[in-house]
Amino acid sequence: MSPTTLPAAGPEHGHVTFLGAGPGDPGLLTLRAVEALARADVLVAEHEVLDVVRTHARPGVTVVNTEPGPSSDLNPGSGTPQLTVVDGTSATVVPAVRDAAHLVMEAARGGRRVVRAVSGDPGLDTYAAEEMLACAAAGVPFEVVPGVAAAVGVPAYAGVPLRDAQGADVRFVDARTASDRCWTEVGASDGTVVVSTTLDSVAAAAGELVSAGRKPDTPMTVTVAGTTTRQRTWSATLGTIAQTLKQAKVLPSPEGGRPVIAVVGERSAAAQREQLSWFESKPLFGWKVLVPRTKEQAASLSDQLRSYGAVPHEVPTIAVEPPRTPQQMERAVKGLVTGRYEWIAFTSVNAVKAVREKFEEYGLDARAFAGIKVAAVGEQTAKALVAFGVKPDLVPSGEQSAAGLLEDWPPYDPVFDPIDRVFLPRADIATETLVAGLIELGWEVDDVTAYRTVRASPPPAETREAIKGGGFDAVLFTSSSTVRNLVGIAGKPHNVTVIACIGPATAKTAEEHGLRVDVMAPEPSVHKLAEALADFGMRRRAAALEAGDPVTRPSERRPGARRRRTT
Repeated sequence: MSPTTLPAAGPEHGHVTFLGAGPGDPGLLTLRAVEALARADVLVAEHEVLDVVRTHARPGVTVVNTEPGPSSDLNPGSGTPQLTVVDGTSATVVPAVRDAAHLVMEAARGGRRVVRAVSGDPGLDTYAAEEMLACAAAGVPFEVVPGVAAAVGVPAYAGVPLRDAQGADVRFVDARTASDRCWTEVGASDGTVVVSTTLDSVAAAAGELVSAGRKPDTPMTVTVAGTTTRQRTWSATLGTIAQTLKQAKVLPSPEGGRPVIAVVGERSAAAQREQLSWFESKPLFGWKVLVPRTKEQAASLSDQLRSYGAVPHEVPTIAVEPPRTPQQMERAVKGLVTGRYEWIAFTSVNAVKAVREKFEEYGLDARAFAGIKVAAVGEQTAKALVAFGVKPDLVPSGEQSAAGLLEDWPPYDPVFDPIDRVFLPRADIATETLVAGLIELGWEVDDVTAYRTVRASPPPAETREAIKGGGFDAVLFTSSSTVRNLVGIAGKPHNVTVIACIGPATAKTAEEHGLRVDVMAPEPSVHKLAEALADFGMRRRAAALEAGDPVTRPSERRPGARRRRTT
């Protein structure tokens, strides 16, 4: 059996996988972990771990949340334990009063596969060993999938190497359970010390090390929410860390109980960390970016924003619905099969989706495009066609728009073109630019409404308040309709929010709505728009550093420093 092959669950006892979910970044899950999650019948985890692993679990998995509930951000462990059964469309919550070991073994009964996910690595988890022993005593087979331990992963994301070419001892200390003897040993050592503690206990841990023999001027870094886009790191020394956190207004705070990883030693020196801090120096690190697009269209853009360190928040502003009268679309699709068209031109991903759905309704597939030339207005539409199994014959070499498509479209030639007709499936509100241009080139056009675009429902009240109250750092507008619809369903973005537009027409609409446009894409592409925003963020960060100011997000601007909007 391959070491990566998951063993079969037994008919009586099932099987348990103890899985390390890492320190917080979902991208740090191992391939083995993803494989186990995809096959799990039951998922057992604390609330914060669920957020990391849940997306890889199959639909219908039973989720057991071992944290008491209802919970809050500051006290996630309050209340009564909950069992949440998720079937993809609804969630049923019932009390689960027994401890995690009993929950794991009960879930495994009847031959079910159970994944017990823990933060970091199972080998360093306080209770995982006890749960494994309970499984062994009950005859429940189990396996262990290691994860990235917080004490190793967080310093890596903070730009603090634990060892270098000179080598050094690395000691790991849990301040909550460390004995006097432990502090004495690490205090007498000149190696690197990695301390797991809480924000309000950092100064006490530093004091223990100084009392044990470490010099007060020994460099120290403290990282909270490590490996997530909420990560923040402070550089100080053992003697100054308390004052540093106080000056940063981090403490005192009701959130002082948050876990942190502190690294003590020369390798955590601020000068070195400035060069190695790759994660927190991303151009949009921690920026909350509003993406007002349809859900299907927003996915790739959101992925790109995450690569820049941003936290995308997708708000659909446009809903796509079938045409009111489907007969025109049905006749056109039948015409594709009977050879009525020389070309079909797709002007959006939604047009591809509409035709594909109609094909599936008739039992057709991409082979129906045989002998027909296919045009796509841009990269994203072309990708949607390729996913359908169709390679477009024409994609604009320049501007990705109807005008750009016309620039490259060949005129009708009766010698080379046996058919003079083009099928154009489009939205009900599309402009006539492409139709008029094709007719001018000598083509007959069947201009068919393939789908309707309507204004989406308003987002939740919390999102609307964040939009109007400056809770977002930036908003990306990808068309004039997204500007109008967002303002219509959620209100006008606050004046501290950076406004980024895909092109001049969209920027003009934004300005007509009283918004100041800060960023414009060099060409009409959503990916170029994201790049332009990242470049804006990078320049903003560089200017703050050059001026000796702290690097802040736009939403952190003081009320008195806000710029006025143009009206």
